[in-house]
Amino acid sequence: MFSFFKKSVVALVAAVMLLSFSAGTASAASPMNEQIDALIGTPYKAGGTSDKGFDCSGFTQYLFAQFNLELPHNSAAQAKEGYWIPQSDLRPGDLVFFNTSGKGISHVGVYIGDRMFAHSASDEGVTKSSLDESYYKKRYVSARRVLWEEIYTQMTSEPAE
Repeated sequence: MFSFFKKSVVALVAAVMLLSFSAGTASAASPMNEQIDALIGTPYKAGGTSDKGFDCSGFTQYLFAQFNLELPHNSAAQAKEGYWIPQSDLRPGDLVFFNTSGKGISHVGVYIGDRMFAHSASDEGVTKSSLDESYYKKRYVSARRVLWEEIYTQMTSEPAE
């Protein structure tokens, strides 16, 4: 009897996790996430601003340009765009900033949801990372919202079928 109960609980937990994972990835079909997914693995290139190679701000600049939004090619300059938001209010498309050099804002990525962000890392190229990874958690500085509602909807809504 206990074995049956234990198996039932395990099956229920597995089903809930599967449904939670599926619900959490529903936005994967958004235009922004499709653009990001197409760029995953693009190599890091200092000063890079094209799909041949990106630095961090070149990646965010390129990504946002796909939606006709201009950003400067410098993480500290991008940190002056839009307006400040608390980490607890992040939504997909917000820019997240880090101090990786010890001298102020030196890295930027774009928040994609579920505490994840996409960025061009010097050791990996374009990748997705968690804000909760110890490296980024210790170096997080701030976030900025640069998307007005119309462009936010365009970038993050699933295409109509």
